[in-house]
Amino acid sequence: MYDEAARERWVAEAPKRPGRTAFQRDRARVLHSAALRRLAGKTQVVGVGESDFPRTRLTHSLECAQVGRELGIALGCDPDVVDAACLAHDLGHPPFGHNGETALDGAAAGCGGFEGNAQSLRILTRLEAKTFAADGRSAGLNLTRATLDAATKYPWPRPPTGGKHGVYDDDRPVFAWLRAGAPEDRRCLEAQVMDWADDVAYSVHDLEDALHAGHVRLEQLADRAERADVAALTAEVYCDATPSELEEVFAGLIRLPYWPASYDGSLRALAALKNLTSQLIGRFCTLAEHATRKVFGPGPHARYGADLVVPPATRLECALLKGVAARYVMHLPDRQRRQADERDMLRELVAVVAAQAPASLDPALRPLWTEAPDDAARLRVVIDQVAGLTDASARQWHERLTTR
Repeated sequence: MYDEAARERWVAEAPKRPGRTAFQRDRARVLHSAALRRLAGKTQVVGVGESDFPRTRLTHSLECAQVGRELGIALGCDPDVVDAACLAHDLGHPPFGHNGETALDGAAAGCGGFEGNAQSLRILTRLEAKTFAADGRSAGLNLTRATLDAATKYPWPRPPTGGKHGVYDDDRPVFAWLRAGAPEDRRCLEAQVMDWADDVAYSVHDLEDALHAGHVRLEQLADRAERADVAALTAEVYCDATPSELEEVFAGLIRLPYWPASYDGSLRALAALKNLTSQLIGRFCTLAEHATRKVFGPGPHARYGADLVVPPATRLECALLKGVAARYVMHLPDRQRRQADERDMLRELVAVVAAQAPASLDPALRPLWTEAPDDAARLRVVIDQVAGLTDASARQWHERLTTR
């Protein structure tokens, strides 16, 4: 299942400590990376520092890795490949989460736009320097082909009409290498497991964070009119189902025996909420595992030997949990005003960093700016700089560079 090509690295390396697999080394490299550490300061849903309880991008990535690793093991995937892919899947996210991604996509129009998943590949194969080729180019963390492929959620370049993609034009060489032998536009099983683990982890945990913060009450979700509002938003943003179909699925969710009737922050309520999150994660993963085995047999399955099968009703349940977070957290008026300010700040920061480059850049990025062949390439380096900042450092950089 994992042949020599799957274990190959972009730049050949001598083996190190005996007894470690190539994929164990991959996981260790991602786990020890500066890019992963920076996720501790990047928004998941609730802004970093607003409260001690909500997830950051880092804690989400760690939880995603736990969910993905166990589902991958159940199906027959190498656990370290899935684990590393889950840890790496959000490395390219900029400050302020998806809101920052929107701002940088506009600011990067002159160099092909910005996409967090394409930025993740750029970090893994270029910016998080660990290994260099003989010609002097950085190979980034120099992960194996199988792990890079597993971390590529959208294995295609930017569509002409825009949309999700996994590679920028100037990263095509490494993309072609990691996709060698892979069916066009098809994700490997490990990438599909990573993607589902991401959906499961953030949908369930965003619900937990919203309940703990008091943005939504379980009693509200027992109200049919409230559920109808969530279903309408979910149908508009997260899936193709009709609101009436989603309302029926939602009613079934809250009838589950482990769905609490209320939450008051007491120890018993905290325990019941934690039981809800673990039961839901188990439900979403077990149903996907059983559905996959029903179609592809008992396994073991890996790479391109099978596809992950998630029952449609299970996807709708997961989508509804996303809809809850969107309805009661993301659409709060104060939050929307703050997000508009954050977008303005990031656009201004890109402009001022570009105007003052290369002196405004971190030392590691200055040579890339100096050696860039044109304005588009120089803008890409500026975007690399801003995208790599945490929420707090983005604010600090903006204040420092705009008040000179």
